[in-house]
Amino acid sequence: MTELSDRDAELVSAHEQERPARQLTGVLRLGVWIVGGLLSVYSLVVVFRPVEALEHRLTFLAVALPLVFLCYRPRISSAIDRPGVTDWLLAAASLAVLVYPLLDIDAFRDRGSGSALTELDIVAGLVLTVLLLEAVRRTVGWSLTIICLFFLIYAYFGAYLPIGWTIGHRGFDLGQIVSQLYTGTEGFFGVPMQVAASYIILFTIYGAVLDYSGASKFFIDLSFAAFRKSRAAPGRTVTTAGFLLGTVSGSGVATTVSLGSVAWPVLRRAGYPKEAAGGILASGGIGAILSPPTLGAAAFIIAEYLKVSYLEVLIYATIPTILYYLGIFLAIEIDSRRFSTHAVPVDAPKAGRLLLRFGYHFSSLVLIIVLMALDRSAFQSVVIATAVAFVLSFLDPEHRMGPKRTAQALAKGTLEVLPVTAVCAAAGIIVGVITQTGLGLNLSGIIVDVAAGNLILTTVMSGVAVMLLGLAVPVTASFIIAAVIIGPALTTLGVTPAEAYMFVFYYAVLSEVSPPTALSAVAAAAITGGNTYKTMMMTWRYTLPAFLVPFAFVLTPNGQALLGQGPFSTVLLMTAVSAVAVAALAMATGGVSGWPERVLAAVAAVLLLFLEPVPIVAGLAVLAVAAAVHLIRRRRVPA
Repeated sequence: MTELSDRDAELVSAHEQERPARQLTGVLRLGVWIVGGLLSVYSLVVVFRPVEALEHRLTFLAVALPLVFLCYRPRISSAIDRPGVTDWLLAAASLAVLVYPLLDIDAFRDRGSGSALTELDIVAGLVLTVLLLEAVRRTVGWSLTIICLFFLIYAYFGAYLPIGWTIGHRGFDLGQIVSQLYTGTEGFFGVPMQVAASYIILFTIYGAVLDYSGASKFFIDLSFAAFRKSRAAPGRTVTTAGFLLGTVSGSGVATTVSLGSVAWPVLRRAGYPKEAAGGILASGGIGAILSPPTLGAAAFIIAEYLKVSYLEVLIYATIPTILYYLGIFLAIEIDSRRFSTHAVPVDAPKAGRLLLRFGYHFSSLVLIIVLMALDRSAFQSVVIATAVAFVLSFLDPEHRMGPKRTAQALAKGTLEVLPVTAVCAAAGIIVGVITQTGLGLNLSGIIVDVAAGNLILTTVMSGVAVMLLGLAVPVTASFIIAAVIIGPALTTLGVTPAEAYMFVFYYAVLSEVSPPTALSAVAAAAITGGNTYKTMMMTWRYTLPAFLVPFAFVLTPNGQALLGQGPFSTVLLMTAVSAVAVAALAMATGGVSGWPERVLAAVAAVLLLFLEPVPIVAGLAVLAVAAAVHLIRRRRVPA
């Protein structure tokens, strides 16, 4: 992800999200970059010469985890960038406990499956557990660390819970817990770790190559060149730049911050208040995680959980993404009138000239989709796209990928995946304990029972639960936890797995724009100097369609059309109806209409999102009344 400035990194870290890495120098920096580059090369080679799952994940973590202790400070307030003795000892211990199983992987796996672990196995597993908890604390803060500790305590002491409690279990000793977490693919080395060691590392390498080849600069320049004349142009420009830049960064907060330094001066000159500008920056940034073709780490996990291709997940996300950006653009159009903004001349080449000269940067993005459509795996598709981006870089002398830039891109690909790797490995504690104790089914049963089997109430409770969880832990971790607990609660009531996981995915992502933390909004407010709470609320208004559309594809029979499922005519019709609903939401929240028409527009939006014939007709009728009331009120108001 794009590196945050010190001020913004400290602000975001205060909310316990991904923390800034050490600024290493000299021989140590060179050594870390060499090791990181070698891990990227290994990850690329494994795509075409596969390695057995457990061995691959052990090897990947054996390199990545020691790098975490060398690259991340033990305390965010520490000003010392050079690793100390403790850091080196933790790195050495990480390497030891992860290389140990690789010395005889078959025997190690057999001991685990037969519950015949040696004392050394148990000690190594416990040491790795402690190391992962510390790695997570360093990279994303205390919240996820505490949650993991809670699950470990629950696994060991669950037998002491009162008889009759739904979440009680028979209890497990240290050997059984270590066997579950350390010796197979149900714990540390489960699906989340597999996603980090395959999908995510490949996409971070691809993003790094795009960045070093000049794609990031091109995307920003093109966005500023495309919208020049209208008063809504600055807002539309920033949103489009956020979408394009997100294909490189893959992070909502990073996109917000990296774009903010360029975009905020333009928005300020256009006449946007600080809070509105922050809302545009944050909503455009968070779209990076919601939008094809890269999406966020959780999307890769969806593909693994559903056993579908990543292309299928991209199809699921396409229409919600269109509706998301439609909502932002409509809100920007309304705000351009509300704040009396104006066009801002920007020193950028013409869009046509940029496309002719640097339009080749789009080719690798398109190629990923084309290759997956031709039944290439996502892994091979992104590697081939990376190679194409590398070759095309030689068309631009300023960003030519020579040996030095290539080595830097490979190293950056690994270094950017370190925090996600720590989160995914530690999340294996939660998934492993939930699987071992049956807690997931028990908690999903509680949710269904509390909601009395009502799908609407269950969905509302699920959305609130995922958002609350997302306030404390990163998007990837909150998705993993919610998927194994809330996913079954929804599928029990007839929701398809695809709809359930996508619902959880959107609400996990939207926790980054949800008060009281709203990390993307906090980062945006730090840049603009606006009121943090007001920036959060502006961001929430811009992203409102993304909160409501997931309810549509969970609660309504035709909702699956919004995931691209079903006859093409139905998909087209439901998309059009949803677009009208988004327009009604923009009218309801825009602030340029009176309260009567805004209330009517809100009612119309809710009715339309039921996506059934009678509510659709009723919603269109109510929206027509709202429009008529607005026109009548405008005629009565003097110019």
